Amino acid sequence: MKLGARILKTGTAIVLALFLAELLKLPSPVFAGIAAIFAVQPSIYRSYLTIVEQIQGNIIGALCAILFYQLFGNHFVIIGLAAIIAIIIHLRLKIENTISLSLVTLVAIMVAPEDDFYSFAFIRFITILLGILSAFLINLALLPPKYETKLFKSIMEITGEVIKWIRISIYQASDHVELKNDIERIKERLIRLDQIFLFYKEERNFLRKHRYAKMRKVVLYRHMIATVRASLNVLKKLHQYENDLNLLPGHFTEKLKGCIEQLTISHEQILIRYTGKAKMKHEEKIGELDSMKQSLLRLHLQYLKEEGDEQAAYHILQMMAAVMEYNEHLLHLEKLINSLQSFHKEEGHVRLAEPDPQ
Repeated sequence: MKLGARILKTGTAIVLALFLAELLKLPSPVFAGIAAIFAVQPSIYRSYLTIVEQIQGNIIGALCAILFYQLFGNHFVIIGLAAIIAIIIHLRLKIENTISLSLVTLVAIMVAPEDDFYSFAFIRFITILLGILSAFLINLALLPPKYETKLFKSIMEITGEVIKWIRISIYQASDHVELKNDIERIKERLIRLDQIFLFYKEERNFLRKHRYAKMRKVVLYRHMIATVRASLNVLKKLHQYENDLNLLPGHFTEKLKGCIEQLTISHEQILIRYTGKAKMKHEEKIGELDSMKQSLLRLHLQYLKEEGDEQAAYHILQMMAAVMEYNEHLLHLEKLINSLQSFHKEEGHVRLAEPDPQ
């Protein structure tokens, strides 16, 4: 089992919260530890949003507890009613993520002894606030996440998996059931990839020159993911219309295989170029992809003239559309990478040597 940064941060935040509570001699330091658990987040930006929302939730929970205690006492039924009101307030303010910690604050305060209620309530409020701040400090100080490296590595891995299956499929060497299962697994990995992209997009840069580069990179990575999806769509069409492809005329099949193979090679070259490990002229790659687009169009028109099977023609049309869309995504991806490297030479390549955050 791999020990990720999120696990390490959670444990460290609990330790820090309990230590500070003990250092300040606060009663019931366990509440600081509980608050720290709720406040740990996978990115610094989300940690900032969380601390703002958690403080709001802590205040709402404390105010509801004090109000209901003064009006109705602290019978367990009253605590339940106060919790319902607190939840409604959170929903109205659209800060649902803080409901759990707010209710912890509410219950912790409402069970306070009657003879010293206000001081006890204040101490509980401060204790929970201390846990929130401890988690925020840990998020800032301990292993600040760098999601760009993880994002690009994930894109490379999924792209490699899709391209491997495409090459196997165009030569009719794939197992139908195994490929179907793997396509589903790749779809699940793409969902996780979208989450990593969201974390990367949320990372903030404070210098203007870095902000502009980051904006271009966000567009670039979004299109990289779109290109992976386009390649997966080609794979799904190869799998779906396997029988139709087997019945195609030999010369047409060979040309189509050659086009798809060339597109997968271009995809790999473009990604490797972004790592700085390969050099190729932008104009040549653009010309190559433009030429491929024309070849695909001529190939489809040729098929329509030669074949009269409408059902097969419809299926091949979908296949050709998927391949042409893949070509268009690669064309645009090449332009985006060239634009980034032209305007931001220092940040025009991904740094794969950085640690891989979890």
